[in-house]
Amino acid sequence: MSTEDKTIADIGLDKERIAAAYEEMQALLQATVDEGSSDLHIRVGLPPMLRVHGNLTALDAPALTAEESKALVYSITPDDKRIELEHEGGADFALPFGDQARFRVSVFKERDRYATVLRQIPTKMLTLEQIGLPQQVKELLWKPRGLILVTGPTGSGKTTTLASMLNIINEQRQVHMITVEDPIEYYHPHKGCVVTQREVGHDVPSFAEAIRRALRQDPDVILVGEMRDLETMQAAITAAETGHLVFATLHTTGAAETINRIVDAFPIDQQEQVRTQLADGLVAVISQLLLPRVDKPGRVAAFEIMIQTPAIRSRIRDNKTFQIASDIQTGAKFGMVALDAHLLDLYLNGMISYDDLVTKSRDPDTVVLKLRDELQAQGRR
Repeated sequence: MSTEDKTIADIGLDKERIAAAYEEMQALLQATVDEGSSDLHIRVGLPPMLRVHGNLTALDAPALTAEESKALVYSITPDDKRIELEHEGGADFALPFGDQARFRVSVFKERDRYATVLRQIPTKMLTLEQIGLPQQVKELLWKPRGLILVTGPTGSGKTTTLASMLNIINEQRQVHMITVEDPIEYYHPHKGCVVTQREVGHDVPSFAEAIRRALRQDPDVILVGEMRDLETMQAAITAAETGHLVFATLHTTGAAETINRIVDAFPIDQQEQVRTQLADGLVAVISQLLLPRVDKPGRVAAFEIMIQTPAIRSRIRDNKTFQIASDIQTGAKFGMVALDAHLLDLYLNGMISYDDLVTKSRDPDTVVLKLRDELQAQGRR
């Protein structure tokens, strides 16, 4: 018996136990959907946990044993991903749940035990207005070329924002749209567009390879699920340069930090060239956070939005990205949004807490002063 065959056959669980665990997992996924939870955690020593409106809460169930957790993990993991789990210590894949939802699944080992986190991917596309993005962002979706980056920490809603943007293109333009993801999260049916969706690890070996091959497939719009390495960054920048509208994500916060992260990923002797490429090709950077609401259940997005202007183009080219924050603050007429200003608006509208206003802002002291001035102008104490 080969090593891979043994991985599947010799897991220490019988088929009946796996089948029972599968039924149990279906019930847990149903609870995740019913509770409006963003994530389901399966971990040894704890009952199943749901993240609801940003907070983890335990389901009313006993703590899971090592065998129970392993069975739950194996019950939903495809054979090829089981092999990857055993050999690499973890694997990622997408999991459909009827017509109610899809999940992005991460299965992994910790302390030689099995665990998983399943993130719910909503089936309903939100409009940009529902997300909270200004009209000027929608206008960017008709650009013939360039790079649009959506950034933020894990769980900040980047995937939802990008899916909504692509859905608008799909409904209102007649172009070829290629997405490259790991795994595919939102399915985009053919509407006005021809849509090609490729999954890294199944349809193509890497993001960079997918982008290079995409350029021979008559694309107009390309989505890069994550610019996770130098090769992918270079391929995405080149695609934007050569007449395509490219969307991509990074785990950065803020426009200046995003630009610096990309430039710093390149060898020193290439950085000046990359600055020039970004100065010419970067269309916008949309950075976002998801914060718990205090006025009602749910979360709300806070944004920083940078839209390319001649001034910002010069900042990037001249390596003066530290001045971009000032340009964003004065760029409202172009559709730009400063994070601190947006946080202050959310607080004044009773949507977020004072703690989140202060802790999430870039310049807390200035935000507190502006809040004091605003409250005095409104005649409040």
